[in-house]
Amino acid sequence: MSMKKIIKVKDIEIGNGKVTIQTMLSKKTTLVEENLADIIALKNAGCHIVRVAVSNDDEVVALRKICEKSVLPIVADIQFDYKMAIASIEAGASKIRINPSNIGDNSKVELICKKAKEYCIPIRVGVNMGSLDSEVEAKYGRTALGLAKSCIKCAELLESFDFFDIVLSVKASSVKTMVEACKILHKSTDYPLHIGVTEAGTKETGVIKNAVGIGALLLEDIGDTIRISLSAEPIEEVFASRRLLKSLNLLQGATVVSCPTCSRCNYDLFTFAKEIEEMTFDIKQNLHIAVMGCVVNGIGEGKDADIGIAGGGDNNFVIFQQGKVLKTVTSDNYKEEFLRLINEKIME
Repeated sequence: MSMKKIIKVKDIEIGNGKVTIQTMLSKKTTLVEENLADIIALKNAGCHIVRVAVSNDDEVVALRKICEKSVLPIVADIQFDYKMAIASIEAGASKIRINPSNIGDNSKVELICKKAKEYCIPIRVGVNMGSLDSEVEAKYGRTALGLAKSCIKCAELLESFDFFDIVLSVKASSVKTMVEACKILHKSTDYPLHIGVTEAGTKETGVIKNAVGIGALLLEDIGDTIRISLSAEPIEEVFASRRLLKSLNLLQGATVVSCPTCSRCNYDLFTFAKEIEEMTFDIKQNLHIAVMGCVVNGIGEGKDADIGIAGGGDNNFVIFQQGKVLKTVTSDNYKEEFLRLINEKIME
């Protein structure tokens, strides 16, 4: 990843060449203990930053308690009320997310900037297709250019108040629109970018839309922090983010490749591959594992694997490494032997 201006969210750096993972809590903000438990689970799952909605005084009180005990940096998400932004900063938020176009009079945005500077925390300028600057929308329409121009105008407003600790994000439910808008921002600014497809849908559909959009940008070295937005539990967003980053070699961990199978496959590859994937999901070091259907193409297709297995004839299996056969095992012990060798690799 290329280097952008580095923004610190507590102890997490954004823009330093590594991609950070974010999600947003789904429980009511006032459920402090439940949210704190979720934050611990999210950290264990690989999340780096958590966002919390703050809309009223009760949620500000809860935010303070969450920030005091949270094991991850907390971003306060503000919709319209500048007073909520200021109160959230005072409550201990490590970053706030606003759309200056929704705050109202520019003097209110200035007050937010002054408070953020006082507490040395960054502001994420988040502009969605549903909340474009009215003047920009009138000129450019609901387009990728309009989305990017809206975000740039908001950033320039913050800069006019001598505030430069900024992260930018432009989101749309259209994958193409989001990608095009992010590319415009990437060329126009040195601020780090938060990327993702908003309102992407259910887990099944949303993962695909986000993988296409976020993946396309990351392949072009665009994007510094991500959220895979899903109509699902926050931890599912984190799991999906990890899988995406590992598939692009942007995150260390185990990668399991498995063939789509055909009639030559003589065992339950689907279940076995899933078992291996789940067993190795939390491994932090790089490990390339291949679970193949048969020896016809299996060894060759899995030639880059650190460890692999392929089904053979007569209920025999071949375990291989870097394309070379290590041993032949039977259907009676292939699972146990393959898992044993994987664990040996992990221990190495």
